[in-house]
Amino acid sequence: MKATIAGVNKEIAEGTTIAKLIVDEKVENAEYVTVTLNDDFLDKEAFETTVIKEGDNIEFLYFMGGGAF
Repeated sequence: MKATIAGVNKEIAEGTTIAKLIVDEKVENAEYVTVTLNDDFLDKEAFETTVIKEGDNIEFLYFMGGGAF
């Protein structure tokens, strides 16, 4: 099955969840990652139960705070 992961078309196994994909893709700082699925933000509680479908688009995002000097 094909899906777009972080802008790259990849072949992934059927039944792959977002949580498994995070492990498979060796996402850095997985505890801080935010995930979008087809441009919708996912709750972290949904990572274990959200199964990726053919043609889905998944992005891994990190939000960083900042300030002024």
